[in-house]
Amino acid sequence: MSDSSPAPAAPVLDVWCELQCPDCRTALDDLRALRDRYGDRLELRLRHFPLEKHKHAFAAAQAAEEAAEQGRQWPYVETVLGRVEELDRGGEAFLVEVARELGLNAEEFDTALIDGRHILIVDADQAEGKAIGVTGTPTYVVGGERLDGGKSQEGLRERITQIVDRLLSEQGA
Repeated sequence: MSDSSPAPAAPVLDVWCELQCPDCRTALDDLRALRDRYGDRLELRLRHFPLEKHKHAFAAAQAAEEAAEQGRQWPYVETVLGRVEELDRGGEAFLVEVARELGLNAEEFDTALIDGRHILIVDADQAEGKAIGVTGTPTYVVGGERLDGGKSQEGLRERITQIVDRLLSEQGA
């Protein structure tokens, strides 16, 4: 008889992010390091918190959701964040071009930005973020603790690592 009990769910790190935010670009190194350290043992979940001061942030959040639908959310997010200045200048045309560069269906991106099919996801993330006290980006939530990276990235990776290590040890993982 085999043991068919399900494996415990991986801890979740919610990353409240805005794709036109230079601080979120800086946070990419931490996110890559966490992904390298934990692999599938930590679920990184992108949460949208577009800021009004960035005019293309809301469209970028919708585009990230289209990338998720096409199975390439994090590569898309990392590419856009790595080229914030181009997003500032190019807006939605840039978002569609990045999709094309990554081999995604650029026409679907264009259509998604026009028809607004992902607006509700972005709105829901933003509302939840406000409800839990997110005021800027990046902000992380892991193990019930909110960590504000918009003020400083200093020490955040270490704190996230401490929390995730504790959660994994509690699971016996």
